[in-house]
Amino acid sequence: MIDRQAFRRSFDAMEAALARRGDGVVGADSPWGRARALDARQRELKVESEALQAERNRVSKLIGQKKGAGEDASAEIAAMGQVSRRVKELEAQAKEAEAEFTAVLLEIPNPLHESVPDGSSEDDNVEIRRWGTPRTDEVPPHWDIGADLGILDFEAGATLAGSRFTVLKGAAARLERALMQFMLDLHTDKHGYEEVWVPAMANRKTMTGTGQLPKFADDLYKLENEDLFLIPTAEVPVTNLYQDKILSADELPKRHCAYTPCFRREAGSAGRDVRGMIRQHQFDKVELVHLTTPERSLTDLQELTGHAEAVLQVLGLPYRLVELCSADIGFSSQKTYDLEVWLPSQNCYREISSCSSFGQFQGRRAGIRYREEGGKPQPVATLNGSGLAIGRTLVAVLENYWQPDGSVTIPDVLQPYMGGMQKIS
Repeated sequence: MIDRQAFRRSFDAMEAALARRGDGVVGADSPWGRARALDARQRELKVESEALQAERNRVSKLIGQKKGAGEDASAEIAAMGQVSRRVKELEAQAKEAEAEFTAVLLEIPNPLHESVPDGSSEDDNVEIRRWGTPRTDEVPPHWDIGADLGILDFEAGATLAGSRFTVLKGAAARLERALMQFMLDLHTDKHGYEEVWVPAMANRKTMTGTGQLPKFADDLYKLENEDLFLIPTAEVPVTNLYQDKILSADELPKRHCAYTPCFRREAGSAGRDVRGMIRQHQFDKVELVHLTTPERSLTDLQELTGHAEAVLQVLGLPYRLVELCSADIGFSSQKTYDLEVWLPSQNCYREISSCSSFGQFQGRRAGIRYREEGGKPQPVATLNGSGLAIGRTLVAVLENYWQPDGSVTIPDVLQPYMGGMQKIS
């Protein structure tokens, strides 16, 4: 959530940062426009209320003087009654306007960091670097590789749950588990994260704290008759472990990693990636979450992104790093880097991780604060990134390690997790 004090103190600068996101973000009918109108209404009510309070004080003093002099004060008493009734009306209106203002603030995206490149679409994202040598020979898509090896069953997934679900069998099921264990071991043993195991469901307050609600309600799976949602990413419960808490500055940074299943309706992706495992309603992911100070947030973003890159490098998977432009960045993020892994069957790079800095946006929403010694509490800065999306990593392994005889070589680092298996054939 944006800083309501900054909304009033630095209105023009905040509006300019939001306007970079694209047309309509700060329009009159946008949440920003509604917030501006509600703020103006609150100011009007305050001015009238203060004027009435002054009038009530003046009349009250006059009544006292008249009564003290033995004069008739009935007219002033009647006027006082009218003022008091109007003050109560204004208080009720002010309370209603405040509730509306607070609610609409939750719909306003995070103002972009000044370093985010301008752009009008994802085509304007900026490539930072590449790693590895992309495979350029003819490789079948992962759905054919998996079907030929008998390890991916898309028909069974559709029978059990519908489209965009997959059953992994045998070596694929073990490879999914191996990737999860390998990623968690790398991040805890080498990168210094504390692993947590969290619920795969979250309540409305928790979902609101990280920005999934109210903006992305249509993409969430909600439990019938309960105010609970299946999580779209471990970012939600892991960040909210510190909901409504005040940390001391010397506790920061906090760094957690977690494996969870993730659930997304993909409401806006009709017709996209309808085959295979690239865009699923249920998928596995290892998430990296940082809580830190605002001054460290962009430095930590570089470090977190490097931790996600390390997974791809150890697996020997070619990838590129891109910085998202102003038109492609997520609702809660102030700055984002995407890692895109090479998929030879598509002859292109596909997203496998987004690493984002949120500034104090989520800390403010979730009530997560920290205090410097002798100072006042202020919202923490938060960051997160996939380290990595496991299903997409499995896809990348199948395609990049596919052999012309139809087998798939297991990357060296995963063989101990696969019971010594060197090849799927």
